[in-house]
Amino acid sequence: MSVPSASLLDPRRTVRELRELQMLTGDSRGAQRVAFTRPWAEAREWLRAKVDDLPVTWEMDEALNVWITLRGRSQRELILGSHLDSVPDGGWLDGCLGVLAGLEVLRRLARQGTPPVTVRLVDWTDEEGARFGRSLFGSSASCGTLDVEDVRYLRDAQGTSFGDVASEYGIDLDHLGAVASAPPNAAAYLELHIEQGPVLESMGLPLGAVLGTVGIERHVVRFMGQTAHAGSTPMFARRDGFSAAARLALEARSVAARHKGVTTIGSCLLKPGIPTAVPGECEITIDQRHLDRSALAAMLSETRKASVDLAREEGVGVDWSRLWSIEPLSFHPDLVELADRAITKVAGTSHRLPSGPLHDAAEMSRRGVPTAMMFVQSLRGLSHAREEDTREEHLELAVLAFDRLVTQTMSWIVSGGGR
Repeated sequence: MSVPSASLLDPRRTVRELRELQMLTGDSRGAQRVAFTRPWAEAREWLRAKVDDLPVTWEMDEALNVWITLRGRSQRELILGSHLDSVPDGGWLDGCLGVLAGLEVLRRLARQGTPPVTVRLVDWTDEEGARFGRSLFGSSASCGTLDVEDVRYLRDAQGTSFGDVASEYGIDLDHLGAVASAPPNAAAYLELHIEQGPVLESMGLPLGAVLGTVGIERHVVRFMGQTAHAGSTPMFARRDGFSAAARLALEARSVAARHKGVTTIGSCLLKPGIPTAVPGECEITIDQRHLDRSALAAMLSETRKASVDLAREEGVGVDWSRLWSIEPLSFHPDLVELADRAITKVAGTSHRLPSGPLHDAAEMSRRGVPTAMMFVQSLRGLSHAREEDTREEHLELAVLAFDRLVTQTMSWIVSGGGR
């Protein structure tokens, strides 16, 4: 199969559509497409209008994942995926770049006629987990790794449960298992994403091939002491939940440094949360990541032990509850090689690197679908912030390289590769 002429593709249109989406669903603070909110729903309505003139079908599964399908000569499927949802006050590229680059590839394939394999573009539901803390909801539901009871009673900052919100949007959690067979014919999965880190920029490279994703342990840690008056309670008599949490936050950083991993305390909730009271309760979220399975387990174990020791010293109780975890995953070596070749052809030089952030590609890989990702350089390594940015010429290169990877992967599937 020959690689198509670049004239059939319009990478500049992808950049224009990214800007259009930015204007539609963002404000002065950044992107506001948090899953299960009105701007997120508007983004999906906008996307649907973009495919009205294409010979594709639009479907939404039980987890609200959107599937846009271009039928091929074979029922074997090449899946292109990413997500439209964002974090609050997020950047203009995170997630949506992969969806809109995939859309441009679908346009090119449709212009050429019937592709050799069926190509499906998926917009996964709630990749970020920004509202309830549980990432990769849609892809884990599709891949059969979601435990519904782990998410049903999660609550957002306003106290609304995930179960109630899911019901409002038409998700029946009691029958969500039916979606687990959503891509039964998947032969390969490809995803394009911004790097969200500084590696490619530090090397002066626009694009990189992703080796795999780190493992993650994400937990809520609750310290329970005693609320007391801020003026009349001596320091020695305090049972301050926040003091224990603050000390754990610093210890968790030391644990991560020892093991060459990363740890983030992403949220902190104090009760009663007023200036005149010692906080009797403090709840934090802790996110730990490492490429090595044993090192990640050691980080979790050491941090748990530290929490117990610090709670005892501060005279408070401590309780852990798991939000989510996933093991480190390596992508398919054949597809990583194809991604590397496509980047080298388009940009001259490629670099292979792991992904510190997690992506829906991890769930597809965990399910056993041959998977690969491409990264495009992020300026200053910033993401999950309105300052997130990538040079437009690099975005255009990314669309060209991703399109080339799609063509090469279709040839790989036709020749017998894939699941």
